[in-house]
This record gives sequence, structure tokens and C-alpha cells, in this order.
Amino acid sequence: MTSTMHRPETKISIGEAISRLMPDGVPFRFTAYDGSSAGPEDSMVHLHLENERGLSYLVTAPGDLGMARAYVSGDLTLSGVHPGNPYEAMVLLQRESGFKIPSPAEALRIARGLGWSKFRPPPPPPQEALPKWRRLVEGFRHSKTRDAEAIHHHYDVSNRFYEMVLGPSMTYTCACFPTESATLEEAQHAKYDLVARKLGLQPGMRLLDIGSGWGGMVRHAAKHYGAEVVGVTLSREQAAWAQDAIKRDGLDHVAEVRFGDYRDVHDAGFDAVSSIGLTEHIGIKNYPAYFTFMRDKLVPGGRLLNHCITRPDNTVADTGAFIDRYVFPDGELTGSGRIITEMQNIGLEVRHEENLREHYALTLKGWCENLEANWDECVREVGEGTAKVWGLYMAGSRLSFERNEIQLHQVLAVKPDADGDARFPLRPTWLS
Repeated sequence: MTSTMHRPETKISIGEAISRLMPDGVPFRFTAYDGSSAGPEDSMVHLHLENERGLSYLVTAPGDLGMARAYVSGDLTLSGVHPGNPYEAMVLLQRESGFKIPSPAEALRIARGLGWSKFRPPPPPPQEALPKWRRLVEGFRHSKTRDAEAIHHHYDVSNRFYEMVLGPSMTYTCACFPTESATLEEAQHAKYDLVARKLGLQPGMRLLDIGSGWGGMVRHAAKHYGAEVVGVTLSREQAAWAQDAIKRDGLDHVAEVRFGDYRDVHDAGFDAVSSIGLTEHIGIKNYPAYFTFMRDKLVPGGRLLNHCITRPDNTVADTGAFIDRYVFPDGELTGSGRIITEMQNIGLEVRHEENLREHYALTLKGWCENLEANWDECVREVGEGTAKVWGLYMAGSRLSFERNEIQLHQVLAVKPDADGDARFPLRPTWLS
């Protein structure tokens, strides 16, 4: 009997390995550096594996993380769609891939056939961020230092890059489209106006806007509603851009955006607090302290508007390997029910909530179109790898909102007075 320990390994091509992992058929064209291929030749999407490092990325981190590493590094190339707007490719890959998890025996055969040397993980691309000590010292997650590092990774890319992707509003949160034909600028204006009306802003009121980004809500509330506004952001680049914009608009006597942690804002007595796109960075275990902070900044009868990405259920989950390492380090999502519960548990009265997920899909569509239109300048500004990350992230997120895998909720709450009166109108103006 021949010993299996000394049986020679049966080599297989990369194309054959792909075909084995997708037994129902490869719906896109795949070619590899070894000359092999799989999938229909006339597919609009063509993936080409350039080299052995790319293969090692794919086999050592199966799924979206390995593909992202290979793609961002240039080891896996995509043709048939624009890298700034790979939405159609994402639709094909996510909806029709037909990937099957192999049995342990089949996985072993594929690994042997490809060669064990391919399973040594290469260093990740420089765009990937994951503190080496994260999994060892989880207690430091969402410390002020850690949060500052995470925000710096994502938001301090380049103000010029954001200007080209986001457009003149410099608003990096879900817009609210009054019609499907509305422009991105019109929709962002409508979003800020919706928030202002939900908060009941009037001239002379004081608004605190935490996670204020480039100051869109700060400027809108001051300019259109006569409010006195304090904004705060952990991004130094955002704060500098926002302060310049406030001065250009002649609003610096009533509005400011500070660089710092929202937890270090000591002002109080605000009539309203808005948080637009910050909750995703907070950490779910920190919700009680987060909502308590905002509640304590309000006068009795003051309103709080929380606007954030949510899950369609109330389980706790991180954002996935690709998003966590390339886009939003330490991000966590849960459902609107958990958010409402946490608000109620610290004494806020929830008065209204709504899901704007379709609006975020349209927002992301607009951002991808901007990235595609300004691709060459964006690449010159931040490098091709980072620009690719943004194309993947925004196109994939658009698809996730369309498929109801993630949502966007606005939740409005009021701080009751000592007698429990929320001082809320019978017919809110934004519902008229």
C-alpha cells in the first residue's frame, strides 16, 4: 500500500479553484497570472489576479477583507466599471456570486493544489488601520485617545478630496431628497432644514451640534434660523475648514466649530442638541453616558435629534472587517429600538422617529458619481489606493441601504421639566 503521506500534491490552476468554490457557475470573468480563467468571456465585470501576493491576500483572508486588500494594493484589478463607482460590479458580486463554503476535505484539496506557500499572509496595504493592541486591550476602545485616532484615520484624509466627493455642502451624512430628481446640494439643504424644524429652532436659541464635521448644521442653523451655535469635532482638518466657512459667511459672531472631544464641552443651557452621524463611532456600551451627556446640556423642554446609521434589528454587531479596517475603525451599529430604549432609560421622552435608508442610498449614489467625475484629481490628492477604498466603501454601502441591510434613523426626543411636561406642540411644524 502506498502511504498517503508521500503522495504528490495535485496542482490546480487558480481558475479551477475559483470554479470549485462557485459550483453553480462564476457569473463574472476571472483571469489570473497563471494563464487560467473562469466565467463568461462576455461578462461586463472582469477581475484579473495580477500576481502571487494577490492570491495570498485572497486565501489568507477569505471574503471582503482579502478582496479589498488585493484590490487596494493593485494585485486584483477590476475592469468594466469605473473604480470610483463600482456599484454595478458590487451588485453582481454580492447578489449573484454563488460562492459555496467548501467541505474541510475539499478546502484541503484546493489548498494543496494551489500550494502551501500561498498561505503565508503578506503585510496589509498601508491604507489598512488596526491598532496592534486592539484585541488584547479591548477596554481602551472609545477612550478619548483611541477615538481621536479613529476619527483622524477617516476624516483627516484631505479637505480637498472631500470637497470633490461631497460637493459644495461638504456634508458627509445622509441627505433628505424632497424628490428623486433633487440635486445632492438641494437634498443636503433639505436634511439640515428638517433637523432644524424638528428641533423647533427659532432666533436666539442655543444649539449644540456634536460631531459637527465641516459645520454644515452649524452654519445652516445660524444662517437660516438665527440660532447661536456651538459645534465640536474630533477632526482638526474639519474644524479648520468649518471655521473658515463660518467666517466667509459672516457668522462668526453667532457660530463656532471647536476641535476637540464632545465630552470636553462644558457649556450648558442649550435649547437643542443635534448629533448627526456621530453615534456610529460611540460604542454601544457607551450609549447611556452619551445620551446622558446630551440630556444634561439641555434646558427643560429642550429637544435632542439623533441621526445615525442603524441595523434593521436590535442585535449588536460591528461593521465588518473591511469597514472596520479601512473606513470606520471601532464602528458599531445597532437598531433604532436600542437607541430609543437608551434615550428613554435616561429620562428623555421620545416623540418621533423615522427611517431614511432610501435617502442614504441616493446620497451615496451622488457621492460615487462625484468621485468618478473627479477621479484623476482625487487620485492625485490621496493616492489611488485610498481612492479605491472610497469607491468600494460607498458603492457597497449604497447596495446595503437598498437591500435593507442597514438603515438611517432620526430619533427626536425631549427633556421633560420637573413636572414631566415635554412642552411639545400638538401638531409639529415639520409634519404640516
